[in-house]
Amino acid sequence: MTAAISMPSSRRRQGGLGLVNLIIAAIVVAIVVIVLMPAIPGFIEYRAIVGAVKKSAQDGSGTPEGIRRAFDRYAAIDDITSIRGSDLIIERSPDGPVVSFAYQKRIPLAGPASLVFDYAGSSNNR
Repeated sequence: MTAAISMPSSRRRQGGLGLVNLIIAAIVVAIVVIVLMPAIPGFIEYRAIVGAVKKSAQDGSGTPEGIRRAFDRYAAIDDITSIRGSDLIIERSPDGPVVSFAYQKRIPLAGPASLVFDYAGSSNNR
């Protein structure tokens, strides 16, 4: 008489990520990283623009020309190339001048495909 050897139920079928699924997941992650890597410098520049706008609104002597000159000084220091002081929109408010901006950043990918980011901000955003 032979006894049948039975495996515990937990070892019969183990779930998990197979080699093919792992390769597919790695390809998807690589494509996302390749597409988003060129966007990182644009986001860093946007953060520098927000900081320069806030500082120039406080330091710019309160006149539109002074605010624009202050922004251009900060832009030269932080290597901001997407906008200039002349692109700023300056409005008066009871709390002082409100400086705002808006611009597009286009990142070519391959052939006719490109990413377009619409950036906007203001000196009164927290």
